[in-house]
Amino acid sequence: MQKIGTLIDKIPLQMLIVMTIFLGLAPYLPFMAEPPHLFAKLNMLVSGELGKPIDIFDLLFHAAAPVLLIIRVLRKFGKKADV
Repeated sequence: MQKIGTLIDKIPLQMLIVMTIFLGLAPYLPFMAEPPHLFAKLNMLVSGELGKPIDIFDLLFHAAAPVLLIIRVLRKFGKKADV
């Protein structure tokens, strides 16, 4: 587990922020015609409609960057409390 944490710590924070914005808000056009894929897939998950393998992959793909960003921020700023 320590090796994975070290690997996540090496990812630049700015890159994770950009990836989260681009993947989290896709698709962009037509603007606001439908919700972003991530929110649509999370809504499907909550309602129990997420069953197709392509939908599961899409959820994992669009949620990977935000999850990594949260882990990265917690690892970076969570260490300050130990001082």
